[in-house]
Amino acid sequence: MKVLCVLAVLFVAAHAAKNILPSAGCNGGGPGPDAHQNLNPVVIGNPVLVKSVPNGKLYTVGLSTADQVPVVHLYGTAYQKGFAHGTLIKDKAQKLVDGVYKWIEDQVSEAINGTIGPIPYEIAKWIADVGMDVALDAMSAFTQNYTGKYFFEQIKGMSDASGVSADKIRRVHMMGEITKGRCSMFGAWGKAIQDKNSILSMRALDWVMDGPFKNWPEITIYHANGPNENTFLNLGWSGWIGSITGVNDQQLSIHEIGVSYPDDTFGKETFFGIPFVYVLRDILQFDKSRAAAVNRLKTANRTCHLILGVGDGKERRFSGIQYGKDVCDAMDDTNLRPVADWHPKIENVVYFGMDWMCPGFDRVISKQLMKYHGNLTAELAIKDVMPVTETGDLHVYVADLSNNQFYFAWAAPEGVPGPPNAFDRPYVKLDLKSLWAVKAPTPEEFTVE
Repeated sequence: MKVLCVLAVLFVAAHAAKNILPSAGCNGGGPGPDAHQNLNPVVIGNPVLVKSVPNGKLYTVGLSTADQVPVVHLYGTAYQKGFAHGTLIKDKAQKLVDGVYKWIEDQVSEAINGTIGPIPYEIAKWIADVGMDVALDAMSAFTQNYTGKYFFEQIKGMSDASGVSADKIRRVHMMGEITKGRCSMFGAWGKAIQDKNSILSMRALDWVMDGPFKNWPEITIYHANGPNENTFLNLGWSGWIGSITGVNDQQLSIHEIGVSYPDDTFGKETFFGIPFVYVLRDILQFDKSRAAAVNRLKTANRTCHLILGVGDGKERRFSGIQYGKDVCDAMDDTNLRPVADWHPKIENVVYFGMDWMCPGFDRVISKQLMKYHGNLTAELAIKDVMPVTETGDLHVYVADLSNNQFYFAWAAPEGVPGPPNAFDRPYVKLDLKSLWAVKAPTPEEFTVE
């Protein structure tokens, strides 16, 4: 009973904090006056095998020896996937989790001292008052009944193999519920693009450049374990099993933008529900169509204010979704919102720049998308949409979904030369069909330590 009372008190404090949000404007204003095209050539990605273990393979792909991204293939049950994952990336997972803990502590301290950052002051104050572990455990308790057990099974497998605390892994997956990222997305099809038989989808993650995330990027390929699952690509970090960026073998893509500047159509927020990083992964893992994905979001126990997106390469359509506890409205190019002169409708295009109420970025990304309307390609978006909008500092991808092509870039890790922001760096092109076709390792392939 005492624990329940404590959790109830924590919830009241957190719930109050989650509803203190600004109602107009946009964090950051807009792109800088020196925004320029990205003229780097696209690099053809040829993943190189590094290691094989039971239920897992580790490859690398990248621009240079110092600038590699792990590509991890996982097979089997949730626990088996987690154990293989922890075996392959144990050191990276430990550094990522430790780095996230240190980053949250720093952000809480800065927010309390008046610095504006990704953690709102009221939530930072709550974490400081009760302690980080208690606060994140409380949030986990609020969400546990809405979260698939396979997430916890995978976390246990990763912990057993890597030695990283399962509690810490679980806690860091709550950070998406307490922070607000600036991100962008678009989906373009039909009359908007050069290949009328495909669809382009873009997701830019603009978030924490001073934290540990830029140092531990990872592409994880989860191979289906039975006919009810999909094989899917997760673009995130080592030790991270939630989804904020990804595509699956059903040609679906997911997209997410944190909303710091909503209007009054959003309603309230809550901590009781499924964390959005888990519901987005459920789309990738289980859904076969855009309609199924949108229905999953509509029927979910939703939490915080977001803009989500789902692209469908088979249907060649894209939905933007206004998402929150009290709202889940799907939009296309005909009913795009918010309705404003700085957020014009574009035929066969759905887009959002950095937030819900964000004139400075919406004006620029809409201008760039209209500039190439009818001829837009992934290469033109890489060259002249994301870099001129200055969106995608931590990572960014554009997928030619119907043709199974995936282009991505990531921020420069510490010590790596060149531009710091992903949108200014060379992109790597991956063939999705080749990734889906990678077979599980046989005993003869296992790497001997």
